Amino acid sequence: MTHRVLFVCTGNSARSVLAEATLHAWGGARFEAFSAGSQPTGRINPYALETLAAAGIPTAGLRSKSWDEFSGDGAEPLDLVVTVCDSAASEPCPVFFGDFVRTHWGLPDPAAVEGGDAEKRAAFAQAHATIQARLMAFLTLSPEIWADRKALKLALDRIGFIQSEDATHV
Repeated sequence: MTHRVLFVCTGNSARSVLAEATLHAWGGARFEAFSAGSQPTGRINPYALETLAAAGIPTAGLRSKSWDEFSGDGAEPLDLVVTVCDSAASEPCPVFFGDFVRTHWGLPDPAAVEGGDAEKRAAFAQAHATIQARLMAFLTLSPEIWADRKALKLALDRIGFIQSEDATHV
């Protein structure tokens, strides 16, 4: 069975795109990965594209889009919606409604980092490392857990606390 996963943030230019592309590359036939924003910027941050390319993750077809594409009449149902906004920094997290499991994997916005190229590249690399660690844990969840929404939600919520330095302990 294929599970449809949507990563949501405000601008859909960095974090959610990093997660979409990585799950798309790693998830195989088990997952369809998407990303969207409540207020999409209309373009993917060039540092996000650079970060993905450096990790060997394809970027073809990525675009910044509104979550309206995933709601309303005619939209295919989703199984999971993951918000990746940084509520710790008082960044507003969009609320997306529907009959799916919701979880929050908050991340600081690498696009908000000020400074030169080196600082920005480092911020994107850090965000992607955390996303990769979380997705590694996500991909180890047994297929059977999807039948128990409560257990799935609990497992997904725990994954949201994994940081990049935890990757070796996942």
